[in-house]
Amino acid sequence: MTGGDDIRIEMLISDFGGVLTTPLFQSFAAIHDAAGIPPESLGIALARITEKTGANPLFELECGRIPEAEFTRAMSEQLAEDLERPVDFGELGLRFFEALDPNIGMIDLIREVRREGLRTALLTNNVKEWEPLWRSMLPVDELFETVVDSAFVGVRKPDPRIYELTLERVELPPGACLFVDDLEINCEAASDLGFEVVHFRETAQARAEVHAKLGLTA
Repeated sequence: MTGGDDIRIEMLISDFGGVLTTPLFQSFAAIHDAAGIPPESLGIALARITEKTGANPLFELECGRIPEAEFTRAMSEQLAEDLERPVDFGELGLRFFEALDPNIGMIDLIREVRREGLRTALLTNNVKEWEPLWRSMLPVDELFETVVDSAFVGVRKPDPRIYELTLERVELPPGACLFVDDLEINCEAASDLGFEVVHFRETAQARAEVHAKLGLTA
C-alpha cells in the first residue's frame, strides 16, 4: 500500500463521469439523437467556435466561466450554420444524465476502500447547473470527504492546478494519493505530478488494479 518513494497511499481520488457512472458515450449518443445531429458534428462545432472566439466553449463551461444557457445557445447557432437547418441543443444536462446510470461496482469499491480506513475524494470536470443531477445519482457526502468540481474552482483536468488544489484541500503529497480516471490524458497529468494512477477502462480491470496498488484482497 505504498506510492512513489515508498510513501504510504492514504487516499483514493476518483473521477465521476465514466468511472462512477456507466460510459459517457451513451450520453453523447443520447444528445446526438435528441438533437438529430450526426456524431461528428459536435466536435466540428466546438472547433469552429473555438477558432472564432479563441476559447473552447466546453472548457469555458466546465470552468464555470459561462453558463449552460450560453453554451447551448452558441452550440445551437453553430450547428444550425454547419448543418444548414435549425438545431435544438437545449436541455443538455437532462439529456446527458438520462442516459447515465451509477456504476455499482466502482461505488462499492469506494465503500470498500473507506472500510479499510483509507480516505476518499472526488475530482470531476463538471458543470455548475448539473450539480443537482449528478449528486442525485449517488450518496456523495457518504462516499467522499472532499469534492473538487472544476465548475466551482475555475480550472479543469488535465491542468496541473486542479490536482495541486486537490492536494492542498486534502493536505497530502501526491505520492499518498491514488487517482482513478477514464481519460488517459488526465491520468498522465496526475502521474507527472507524482500521483499513483489507475486508468479506468472497465470495472473489473480498475477494481483489480486498485486492489493491487492498495494491497487489498479482491
